Amino acid sequence: MYNLPPSLIPVLVGVGLVALLIVGLLALFKAFYIKVPQGTALIVNDMSSTPKVHFTGALVYPVIHLKEFMKISLITLEVDRRAKDGLICRDNMRADITVAFYLRVNETQEDVLKVAKAIGVERASDRAAVNELFNAKFSEALKTVGKQFDFVQLFENRQDFRDRIVEVIGNDLNGYVLEDVAIDYLEQTSKASLDPSNILDAEGIRKITELTAAQNVITNDLERNEELAIKKKNVETREATLALERQQADAEARQKREVETIRAREEAETLKVREEERLKAEQARIQTQQELDIRAENHQREVEVAQQNRQRAVVIEVEKVTRAKDLEVVAREREVELQRIEKEKALEEERKNIASVVRERVAVEKTVAQEEERIKEVREVSEAERLKQVTVLNAQAEAEQELVRQVKQAEADETRSKHKAVEINNLAQAELEAAAKSAEAKKKLAEGIEAERAAPGLADARVREVTAAAKEKEGLAEARVQAERLIAEAKGEQEKGLAQARVIEAQAAAKEKDGLADAKVLEEKLGAQARGEEQLGTAKAKATQDLGMAEAQVLLERLNAEAEGLGKKFGALDALSDNARQHEEFRMQLEKSFEEAMAAIAANKEIAKDQAEVLATALAKAKIEIVGGEGDFFNSFAKSLSVGKAIEGVVGKSPVVQDVLARLLQGRATEAKPAAVGDADAV
Repeated sequence: MYNLPPSLIPVLVGVGLVALLIVGLLALFKAFYIKVPQGTALIVNDMSSTPKVHFTGALVYPVIHLKEFMKISLITLEVDRRAKDGLICRDNMRADITVAFYLRVNETQEDVLKVAKAIGVERASDRAAVNELFNAKFSEALKTVGKQFDFVQLFENRQDFRDRIVEVIGNDLNGYVLEDVAIDYLEQTSKASLDPSNILDAEGIRKITELTAAQNVITNDLERNEELAIKKKNVETREATLALERQQADAEARQKREVETIRAREEAETLKVREEERLKAEQARIQTQQELDIRAENHQREVEVAQQNRQRAVVIEVEKVTRAKDLEVVAREREVELQRIEKEKALEEERKNIASVVRERVAVEKTVAQEEERIKEVREVSEAERLKQVTVLNAQAEAEQELVRQVKQAEADETRSKHKAVEINNLAQAELEAAAKSAEAKKKLAEGIEAERAAPGLADARVREVTAAAKEKEGLAEARVQAERLIAEAKGEQEKGLAQARVIEAQAAAKEKDGLADAKVLEEKLGAQARGEEQLGTAKAKATQDLGMAEAQVLLERLNAEAEGLGKKFGALDALSDNARQHEEFRMQLEKSFEEAMAAIAANKEIAKDQAEVLATALAKAKIEIVGGEGDFFNSFAKSLSVGKAIEGVVGKSPVVQDVLARLLQGRATEAKPAAVGDADAV
């Protein structure tokens, strides 16, 4: 490590201290130096008597300095005077005016301090405070200058009006300076806003009326002259226009007429040529069509003749095939019928065997059913006996219960009567003792009174003694009578209760006997009904069972027979060859045709019957005279009907005949058509 000389250490220390001191001073300067933005003034209250004002920046030390910021930027104040507060001019006319005054604090130390002392730092830039401070002065200056100008001059000499306002306001604004004045709005005050009772307003109203009336007259003259000139010019223009339109219409009509004439002439020539050409074309087309139709009809006639020849040959061959087929069908049906008869014989033998087996099984089932019915009968009889015993026991229990209840009720009534008699006896005895004691008390009372009134009341005492003795005897007699009466009543109640108990006991016994009798009768009745219903139910069940078994057996036999027959039939059909199967199908179709034919015959029979009745009714009322013969006419008529019906039946049932007749009729119609065409050609 590099070692410094000892002499340099104090120097380095001094340099370091100086550098540290410089850095500290710079830090303090940075911390305490306040920069002032544009439009703002810094007021520093130090320890001197006059504050310092700075517009760029200054050092402000805490504790010993107080800093305040004042905005010295531009402030706009407006003075607005309208309606009845409008500005009065020299000619006493009012004007609605709005003037803007632009103020700011003068950027000098004296003016800033003056403003700060006058309204304070914070209110220096407050528009309301500044307006309150200068509004009266600005309004007064505005009124002063306005009175020096006529209303019209205000419009014509706005710059002069503005300069006069600035001149009147002057420069003494308590530290503020007036930068500019602008007239923002200037108009005449409405006549309706003026006060006629005000001298100045009245003069203004008069002047406004004079000026407006004169101007209205001049304006009206000018407007009427303008309308007259315009109307005159319009009439002249319209006349010239109509003349030109008339000339144009004449020329257009003449041209249109000539054009229509030429067009009609050309169209007539064109139509004439077109019709001539169309006539030639139509004649050629008709001639060509006639030739084509003749050739087509000739070709059709040749084709139909060839078809008729072919159909004739086909019908002959079909008849041959049909005859051979019918012969084969008859032979096949004979063989099929013989086989069917053999099958029926075998089926009858099998049915007999099945019937024997079923008959034996029915006999066994009948025996089993009879045994089951006997078991049910024994069970039902036992159940009826048990129900009978239960009913009898229930009736006896109810009768005994009723008897016990009535006996207990009688005993309770007897006990209650005895207790009541004892109660009455005790009451009588108590009343007797009370009467005796009362008499004794009265006697003692009389003796006391007698002793008290020895002399004067002796006679009275004697009388009272006799009276007391009489009352004592009377009380004893009444007590004995009352006791005897109560005892008699108690005995009567006792006898009455005993009698009621005996009556109830007798009633209970009678009810018991009646209940036993009714129970016995009911038992016999229920037993008889049970036995009757048992026998009836047994008979019905047996009959129903036999009927059901018989029906089931018959149904089973029929279904078995049908199933067996169908099985054998389908087996036989499966075993047949293709020819045999076709033969069987043909036989079934013949059977169906036979059934249909029989049904048709039956229907025709009914129809013929109805027709015969109708014909008979018609002929009965008809007047027919037949000359000669002995019934030949009727025979011929009936034969004709028979032949007609036979022909109708053949035609209706034979498709071959129907086909031949249809082709024959179609051929005749075709032959008639070419003949008609040939006649038309000849014509």
